[in-house]
Amino acid sequence: MKKIGLFYATKAERTSWVAEKIQKEFGKEKIETVPIEQAWQNDFAAYDCFIVGASTWFDGELPTYWDELLPELRTMKLKGKKVAIFGLGDQIRYPENFADGIGLLAEVFEEDEATLVGFTSSEGYTFERSKALRGEQWCGLVVDLDNQSEQAEKKIKAWCQQLKKEFA
Repeated sequence: MKKIGLFYATKAERTSWVAEKIQKEFGKEKIETVPIEQAWQNDFAAYDCFIVGASTWFDGELPTYWDELLPELRTMKLKGKKVAIFGLGDQIRYPENFADGIGLLAEVFEEDEATLVGFTSSEGYTFERSKALRGEQWCGLVVDLDNQSEQAEKKIKAWCQQLKKEFA
């Protein structure tokens, strides 16, 4: 199996919860955690595949720890690398920019010539707009712990099974 890095904010409680479930599904020995608060460009270069995660803040923004790293990421060429993105959002309170953080990260990795994997169905969500949509699919895993927490673990498990095939 290829070398996989799991990049997320270890200080963000909900994002960490999802990341820990992902790591458990893959097996701790098959995936390495990289705290995004301490990540640098060379941390990304060390992996064949990335799983990156972020919540969406306020009116569709990325958290500040990602904002600080994005200029550095925009200078990378990631052709041949696979990237899967997970994110959190609240479709009831923020329907006009639901899970935009996933879409914002996807744009950066696409510009860097990485291959996005891990697309999931947008069925079952109620929202107005999202930058995370590509056609009728999310460009990653969307988790709404505020309104669909009972579905979270099942979605994470299915997504990880999908990624194991797509990363192969």
